[in-house]
Amino acid sequence: MSESPHLRFFPYEEPYPNQREAMDRVANALDRGQDVLFEGAPGTGKTLSALVPALEHAREHDRTVVITTNVHQQMRQFVEDARAITREEPIRAVVFKGKSSMCHIDVDYQECQTLRDTTREMVETESEVRELESRQRELLAESREGDTGAAEARESVMDELDELEAEMEEYDAANVCEHYRNNLTRDTDDFFGWLFEDVRTPDDVYEYADERALCGYELLKKGMEGVDLVVCNYHHLLDPNIREQFFRWIDRDPSEIITVFDEAHNIEDAARDHATRTLTENTLDAALDEVADSDDSRAEPAENVLRAFRDALVETYEDALGFGGSESVTENWEDIAVANDDRRDDLTLAFLRNYEGTGIDAETELAVQLGQAIDEEYERRYRDGEATTRSESQTLAAARFVSTWMDEGAEFGQYPVLSVRRDGGTDEVYGRAELYTCIPRSVTSELFDEVAASVLMSATLRPFDVTEDVLGLEDVASMAYEMGYPEANRRTFAADVPPLFAADRNDPETQEAVSSLLRDAIRFTPGNTLAFFPSYAEAERYHERLAGASGGGSAAGGAAADAVDLGPIHLDGPGEDEERLRSEFVESDGAALFTSLWGTLGEGVSFDGDDARTVVVVGVPYPHLSDRTEAVQDAYDRAFADRDRARDPGWTYAVEVPTIRKTRQALGRVIRGPDDYGVRILADRRYTTADMGKYSVRSAFPPEEREELLDVDPAKLKFAMLNFYQDHDAYDGPPPSP
Repeated sequence: MSESPHLRFFPYEEPYPNQREAMDRVANALDRGQDVLFEGAPGTGKTLSALVPALEHAREHDRTVVITTNVHQQMRQFVEDARAITREEPIRAVVFKGKSSMCHIDVDYQECQTLRDTTREMVETESEVRELESRQRELLAESREGDTGAAEARESVMDELDELEAEMEEYDAANVCEHYRNNLTRDTDDFFGWLFEDVRTPDDVYEYADERALCGYELLKKGMEGVDLVVCNYHHLLDPNIREQFFRWIDRDPSEIITVFDEAHNIEDAARDHATRTLTENTLDAALDEVADSDDSRAEPAENVLRAFRDALVETYEDALGFGGSESVTENWEDIAVANDDRRDDLTLAFLRNYEGTGIDAETELAVQLGQAIDEEYERRYRDGEATTRSESQTLAAARFVSTWMDEGAEFGQYPVLSVRRDGGTDEVYGRAELYTCIPRSVTSELFDEVAASVLMSATLRPFDVTEDVLGLEDVASMAYEMGYPEANRRTFAADVPPLFAADRNDPETQEAVSSLLRDAIRFTPGNTLAFFPSYAEAERYHERLAGASGGGSAAGGAAADAVDLGPIHLDGPGEDEERLRSEFVESDGAALFTSLWGTLGEGVSFDGDDARTVVVVGVPYPHLSDRTEAVQDAYDRAFADRDRARDPGWTYAVEVPTIRKTRQALGRVIRGPDDYGVRILADRRYTTADMGKYSVRSAFPPEEREELLDVDPAKLKFAMLNFYQDHDAYDGPPPSP
């Protein structure tokens, strides 16, 4: 049998187990024009399983593959894979990042746009001047030879030159970008030759361009036309405005693009962030200052609308906080519920009460027009050198938001929210209005409809039907591959500790049961232990209880009674430098790291070998059930009310599935290679086969993972771990004594 044609892009000797089949199935789906949902445990080789057939399909159909992730470490892996591929089958690949990370003069996006336009206009004018000067010299020579028509033509050319030279004098005071000017005036062919000799990172491009005083970002955009592969982050695909420009830079219609999403279980939250719109009280105040300085006839209606909305914002949060309530407001945004079941939200109602103009829609439109005029004036001032920075119209931002708030605030899937925080500099409390998007398929379905096909891959995509519903996928081929590494190299235990319901977490007996299990897990691990908790607060609680046993401080509860050396216990928190903490942890020997499952260490981070031999997930780490979460549940209940499910779709889609995916991601931090081994522990009765009724979550795991779950009495866990690690000759010296 002949080899599959896509294997010419496979850069290594032999595919992993299941990888060859996965590549064939992805190739067949792409040929049928289907999207692909691809779940594969670590060791499946998901990236190449998707990328190899996608590149073959793109080569055959003159398309471009765009592979994207929201995890920096995975971006680096994409570059390594692309470099390996191009050594076997040359491809033209570009790794793209946003302008802010590649700017040589450190200006924001809007300033860059203005500088670029002004610089281009200046260079084009200079070019016209040179052409006209050359032409006038030719005509002068012809007129000296007696050509009267040439003399008349030269006079016309000289008039044009006078006009252009006047323009050039204006450019002397204008703001321009010398790096971009060099792009336009120098021969940059060497750059493109260098770019495609290998797969260059954005840092490589920045360094190359910086040494030559060029703009690497604009050069990279110019070099993207018709490439085989683009590596980028989610931002370039999930933001509709950026996506349109991005595809234009690639010089492809959406129908000529194949997208490959890594860590695709994160698309839902990322798309929700891109769809959500906000407006702060500070922006409204700045807008009102702009309006007050304007003598435009549209200033009065703009003042009517923006003042009424600003006053309604303040009135609503002050009423909600009550007398003295602002004293407890911190520097973190805190939500205030304003939505109502039977009428518009409280902020909108306050806005309608406060507004005294001639018509909200008409005056909001006039405010938008005024904002556009102000923005154009800011651009002119910056372009002409009258201002050193390019300001943006706050009137335009505020008016557009108010228009959207009134038009879409009551639409299905939109949840109006009001938040407050304390300004760290002024100590003043201020507010923010937000239209929170509950169902992100309003963003994603358009993307998946317009591109040729998409491959969504992750270690935790199931249940597939939930993914399809949430993201708005239609014609889908789905595939799932369990871990290909030897089952003998892992044990997954469901420890029968009391269920850690939120109301029971302060119970002393429950805390001691969890503490005891953690002590045993750390003691009997020949290497490092990762422990994930429902929140950073819970991680801190158990860090304090076990710190004495590790020699790191006083212990609480039973830790003092069972004082043993647990080694260093690192504590993660919301303000920690995650990379520094991870480095300190993996450089330790026999250490533990306590963190939140909802932090950044639970996925996209590898802990190889002794870096993490054991992982413990404490409790069923449901997110804090805020008003937003309840709004998402309600939206999913209404959107998918016809689904035949044992549980309501709101809870399943909004809470349970994301939580179990997070849990499975955390478990995946160990067993990262075919020779790796380790223990995974789920510490909560709800994971076991015990009859917990509707509270049990065992059935939410995929079938093959449920089969590996072994119920264990917490008191016997240490014996099970001892036997497992002794079987793997893992202890350096005598094993710990039970």
